Amino acid sequence: MTFRVTVSRPVPDAALALLREAGLEVLGPGPSEGMAEADWTDRLARSEGLLCWLSDRVDAARLAQAPCLRVVANYAVGVDNIDREAAGVRGIWVTNTPDVLTEATADLTLGLILACARRLVEADRFVREGRFAGWRSDLLLGTELAGKTLGLLGAGRIGSAVARRAAAFGMKILYNANSPKSDLERTCGAQRVAFPPLLSRSDVLSIHCPLSSETRGLIARAELHRMKRTSILVNTARGAVVREADLVEALRDGTIAAAGLDVFESEPALSPGLCALPNAVLAPHIGSATVETRDRMAVLAARNVIAVSRGEEPANAVVRGAVSPPPR
Repeated sequence: MTFRVTVSRPVPDAALALLREAGLEVLGPGPSEGMAEADWTDRLARSEGLLCWLSDRVDAARLAQAPCLRVVANYAVGVDNIDREAAGVRGIWVTNTPDVLTEATADLTLGLILACARRLVEADRFVREGRFAGWRSDLLLGTELAGKTLGLLGAGRIGSAVARRAAAFGMKILYNANSPKSDLERTCGAQRVAFPPLLSRSDVLSIHCPLSSETRGLIARAELHRMKRTSILVNTARGAVVREADLVEALRDGTIAAAGLDVFESEPALSPGLCALPNAVLAPHIGSATVETRDRMAVLAARNVIAVSRGEEPANAVVRGAVSPPPR
């Protein structure tokens, strides 16, 4: 019996080659803008595996279209798009692609910090609009990072990688996490603090926590008002950790100085007024968008599918499924 895998949208060729070399039949990939509902229904009905994007909604209704499905391999670290409870009930593995995007996302985070601190997007626009008339002592004044405090909301792999980069710029590191991070404290001199002092003491607050019922809307009006008026908020984790309408108000009113966002609360939609703010630097969810990282993510997702096809446990299981013998 052939193990069929639906690939919902384009992925790097290396992943497709790996699937085919393992003897799997690849259905797709679908178009970048997403498959039509009829294509989802047709392909999932014939598939044992699904390799999908973070922007593909794999809810209970979609899973019900796939009576033979054994694995959903998300081409991402986050799995907010998948109904994990429904998958677990049906014995379907759910996997993700952790670790391989740590450095790329940390690079982008630091880039957003620098862009906000030195007003790089405003400066670029200023020059392109023909307004640059020569050096001025008061032109687009920003702030230095050396001696400032970086606060990490979450200090996992990506947060720790950001801390290492920030320490090289001479920043002090605070972090808020469920458990102490001895490596971070040893290598970067980081100090673990409670949530309220993290807000009030950080010059840059960088979000690296997962999205959960506890963290959804965690940064809202009250939390923004606890921050310094000179502080910068950066989010490369999950958009819904921040109440975007409250952030727009805080940026407009000068409650905080700036924000750098790679993720959004109702992505891809943006809250009204966000695009008009000169002190908001906005990126289209490109934290992992390097050639090297996207190749590694796709290959890892493909390997997760192949493992299940062989009756093995995948390396990156978020939801445990049934271990079945490989098809003959």
